[in-house]
Amino acid sequence: MTNVTLVAGFLLVGFSDIQELQIVYGVLFLVIYLAILMSNLLIITLTTRDLQLQTPMYFFLKNLSCLDVFLVSVPIPNFIVNSLTNSNSISTLGCAFQLLLMTSFSAGEVFVLTAMSYDRYVAICCPLHYEVIMNGGACVLMAGVSWAIGGLFGALYTAGTFFMPFCGSNVIPQFFCDVSSLLRISCSETLLVVYTSIGIGMCLGMSCFICIVISYVYIFSTVLKIPTTKGQSKAFSTCFPHLIVFTLFIITACFVYLKPSSNPPTVIDRLLSVIYTVVPPILNPVIYSLRNKDMKRALMRLFTLFP
Repeated sequence: MTNVTLVAGFLLVGFSDIQELQIVYGVLFLVIYLAILMSNLLIITLTTRDLQLQTPMYFFLKNLSCLDVFLVSVPIPNFIVNSLTNSNSISTLGCAFQLLLMTSFSAGEVFVLTAMSYDRYVAICCPLHYEVIMNGGACVLMAGVSWAIGGLFGALYTAGTFFMPFCGSNVIPQFFCDVSSLLRISCSETLLVVYTSIGIGMCLGMSCFICIVISYVYIFSTVLKIPTTKGQSKAFSTCFPHLIVFTLFIITACFVYLKPSSNPPTVIDRLLSVIYTVVPPILNPVIYSLRNKDMKRALMRLFTLFP
């Protein structure tokens, strides 16, 4: 029998071994993290307090902002602390919780984005039945199912990954615990459980992707029938932000969770991890808010409450 040393914890390499650069990265990510928190918490506040934003679209946007805040709050604070304290260790339990939460919130975000595409489909293709179909109970049900399925998938994915023992090198060449690095240091010869969970994830992701594509085929065919350019422009302005966010999120997520890890990891690998973790939570408030007149008016009304 071959002797192996089981891994009791992991080392997150991050972006540099030089302490001065680690501090620079830590401060940079701190600024980005605070910007993400402020912008998304502002959206949550506006969509909760403003009575004119109590519609299905903004209800799902609030859920999306909540997921963004939770998703970015899992790896970034840990990376900031590690960078500023020159410590890069994480326990096995901490790594498991990190993977559980990140996959849960990521999967939940995909389902919320799918619900948002259905909301746009009903609003544009079935406007007369919109209030009946997208009633409060239906919206809460769709959001609840999105969060629940995300949590179940995260639990299955994490259980499948940590079901197997780890041995040899305990170095994870990322700033958070990613699956491809964990699979590379696994001692198990059979990865049936984790590959099954990956397969389930791919099926769920493809189902959401197909639903969104079908929704937008109907949306675009309906919008192009609108006789006025102004009407078309207004309809497209509510759809393109959603498409941009979903496309960016799903592409980077596929690279992070499905791409085999390079050994050693390339700059592109780490860049995609940063884009997946940081960019969507930053872009969501910008894309959905800066060009949205309702959000601007709600922001002005909020400011008037605090002269």
